[in-house]
Amino acid sequence: MPQEPVPAAYRIFIVEDDPTIAESVAEQARLWAMDARCAKDFRNVMAEFAAFSPHLVVLDISLPFFNGYHWCTEIRRVSRAPILFLSSASDNMNIVMAMNMGGDDFIAKPFDRNVLMAKLQALLRRAYDFGAAMPVLEHRGAILDTADNSLSCNGSRVELSKNEYRILLALMEAKGKVVSREKLMERLWETDSFIDDNTLTVNVNRLRKKLDAAGLPDFIATRFGVGYLIP
Repeated sequence: MPQEPVPAAYRIFIVEDDPTIAESVAEQARLWAMDARCAKDFRNVMAEFAAFSPHLVVLDISLPFFNGYHWCTEIRRVSRAPILFLSSASDNMNIVMAMNMGGDDFIAKPFDRNVLMAKLQALLRRAYDFGAAMPVLEHRGAILDTADNSLSCNGSRVELSKNEYRILLALMEAKGKVVSREKLMERLWETDSFIDDNTLTVNVNRLRKKLDAAGLPDFIATRFGVGYLIP
């Protein structure tokens, strides 16, 4: 069955004339619950910008007809949306010029897609102060969508019970920190899931098996006598 689309939260406008790079960025952004659109008319980028009204722009420097600095200036006339420059022209002069023209960050080609997404998330948090309201949590390729309580990994959807989802959500929210068994049971009790210590163990073990099967071995670590964490 085809995977259900992830609900979009932020609109990302990609102004990049290499269609392979542009679509690669768009596909990665969609995995992070973003609505991504690539520019088509490089003579009139602002018309597409206005029609889409993006939260953030990914902008190349070398473009047909007008360069990225021109479009950055035009965007800044009408919008304060963050602009992330993405370019192989990554010498200090171009980086400084990009920032002086109104850019918010710069990433050099070739680039790591995970680094790019981390930068986009950071710019969105700073610009819109959504912080904890981000609808998607990600770690090691596991994407937990809080909008529809779903987990996906490597393009496949992993079916979780309500309790398994709530346990994973609590652990991913506290990523890198130990969550005590008592805290996990309190989270489940808040949702009318009255479970005891043994039932929690059963739920965690089932969740681990599903994560293992999805290609995420050792995703949840145990701190004996304390609780669990996602390292």
